[in-house]
Amino acid sequence: MSFSYGKEPFIEGLSATFPHGAVTSVVGPNGCGKSTMVKLVDGLLRPQAGEVRIDGVPTLSMKAKERARRVAVLAQAGRPPAMTVEALVACGRYPYQARRGRLSREDREQVERALELAGIAAFRTHELRRLSGGERQRAFIAMTLAQDTGLIVLDEPTTYLDIRACHETMELVRRLNEEAGKTVVMVIHDLDLALRYSDRLLVMERGRAAAAGSVGEVLGTGAIERAFGVAVRPHEAAEGRAYALFPA
Repeated sequence: MSFSYGKEPFIEGLSATFPHGAVTSVVGPNGCGKSTMVKLVDGLLRPQAGEVRIDGVPTLSMKAKERARRVAVLAQAGRPPAMTVEALVACGRYPYQARRGRLSREDREQVERALELAGIAAFRTHELRRLSGGERQRAFIAMTLAQDTGLIVLDEPTTYLDIRACHETMELVRRLNEEAGKTVVMVIHDLDLALRYSDRLLVMERGRAAAAGSVGEVLGTGAIERAFGVAVRPHEAAEGRAYALFPA
């Protein structure tokens, strides 16, 4: 697909596939089109050419609520709203609610399941603004869980988090994939986290896909070295897979 904010193409000829059952990280230098791609997936932007499909169905052929039953998109962190954790998570049920917005029994069960799976049930009555950055991010991820979609798209889920909270967030993402069967696509700026916690990588450069595949396959292409100007060296670590990054 292609997209332009003005006369000059911003995304041009981008083609990418995100397989079911995998955690795929989208990486690339600033301004390469990662977050724009997320907005195209979410239907917030319309491509000038091409289309986005979920399970073979073009997303722009769907109504907003139908699309929201297929893909849950969590945008970059902003100012948290003035509400409790439970109220935020309940917002994830909007695609299934009638006009009055009342929660059904099924809605409440899904909210409870999301709170438990995200590990924030104990914070249900807490105000979002009083939580730590990591706790708050778990609440937002729980909201996407309550949306009950097979596909979750996260745009920079570790922005503004400290190192511990970053790893806790990524461990939650892996658990959603392995225990809840979610397919996860995440735009992420931290290359080390992407390498450690992903099954697959999409490397973007100047609005195009420079490389895509398993972590090992993408490392073998040299696309990360070309895009970021760093050399990547895998090594053994107590927690499993790890990588060292050096200036190229």
